[in-house]
Amino acid sequence: MTVDLLLGLQWGDEGKGKIVDVLTSKYDIIARFQGGPNAGHTLEFDGIKHVLRTIPSGIFHKNSINIIGNGVVIDPVVFQKELEGLEKFNMDLKSKLLISRKAHLILPTHRLLDAASEASKGKAKIGSTLKGIGPTYMDKTGRNGIRVGDIELADFKERYRNLADKHEAMIAFYDVDMQYNLKELEDEFFASVEVLKTLQFIDSEEYLNNAMKEGKSILAEGAQGSLLDIDFGTYPFVTSSNTTAAGACTGLGVAPNKVKEVFGIFKAYTTRVGSGPFPTELFDQVGETIAKVGNEFGSVTGRARRCGWLDLVALKYAVQVNGVTELYMMKGDVLSGFDTLKVCTGYKYNGEVINHLPYNIEEKNVTPVYVEKKGWKADLTGMTKYEELPSELKEYVEFIEREVGVPIRVISVGPDRTQTIVK
Repeated sequence: MTVDLLLGLQWGDEGKGKIVDVLTSKYDIIARFQGGPNAGHTLEFDGIKHVLRTIPSGIFHKNSINIIGNGVVIDPVVFQKELEGLEKFNMDLKSKLLISRKAHLILPTHRLLDAASEASKGKAKIGSTLKGIGPTYMDKTGRNGIRVGDIELADFKERYRNLADKHEAMIAFYDVDMQYNLKELEDEFFASVEVLKTLQFIDSEEYLNNAMKEGKSILAEGAQGSLLDIDFGTYPFVTSSNTTAAGACTGLGVAPNKVKEVFGIFKAYTTRVGSGPFPTELFDQVGETIAKVGNEFGSVTGRARRCGWLDLVALKYAVQVNGVTELYMMKGDVLSGFDTLKVCTGYKYNGEVINHLPYNIEEKNVTPVYVEKKGWKADLTGMTKYEELPSELKEYVEFIEREVGVPIRVISVGPDRTQTIVK
């Protein structure tokens, strides 16, 4: 058997959680392969809104096994709260939710170090969510990190103390005004570690490869978006992990030749949270309307998202880097009501028009080149078939397909799992 991947193709917040939830019934295993609790995957069904941060989005389906892979970083405190939020659903989490021993732990001092580092940058800050993600991945690549499997060792607290002491020295080096009670944070952390220990730890790479031999179907779930990839994103305004398709191999321990379908998710427009370049960003009433209608606020952070027109240059780049085989377009309903829509098809860059993503897309270097498309007025939220959609939206969809060269298979017309049209 093979593994299918589901990824975001923009700067995150594309609606991956909803689509994983929609697709889950087709898979035996849902596996998260990178990122940390800064990723809020929102699922909405039966009139209830759910926000998952670390737990895979297949958790609400009775028959799926959900795995947190080795590429993920876990904050036990946040994780405990997430588990508590699921208690009312009477799930058998000990059998449904499995955690890789090789996943790294976010310590309280990682979060403090994140805040100190960001504060020291002043106006040059990168827009960190301050969840301790970056410092945890730094310790991972620096070979200093603490992993889930270390919880099972007799010297776990000694390992913790050595790393936390190192972090405190680093925080002092930043010389910023920070008030914190580490003892209080540590008490909360170790209590949450005890909760974490009640779940099943696995050697996830062995588990997943055995599952494939047994004919099990696997969906790998990405977090954040492709343009936030540490290598291929808009560096340095990126996250600290590989959010692209290659990250699924290193984040789960599956071989590249086992990957089959790559489902790429994008919004009918573009959004971005935090700092960093955004060529098609809107600063007018149109941008404000998209933000309001689309409820563009972070599901975890609550931060307002910057909004802009669809950027096909960036989308084609993400499709190429990921090897996307199918596209899923989210929030088509949000664009209802505009007379005219704009789509970026190229950039003016160094005196010429290009249609690929250059090394630097800061505003001073690139100017978007737009084509205009006719808008639609219809309320899409009750539509269930592609044939019902207004002709202008169908033209919008087909234009994107021609430009990108990949078919759009799904069009989302609302937040509920039922508001999903298969083309």
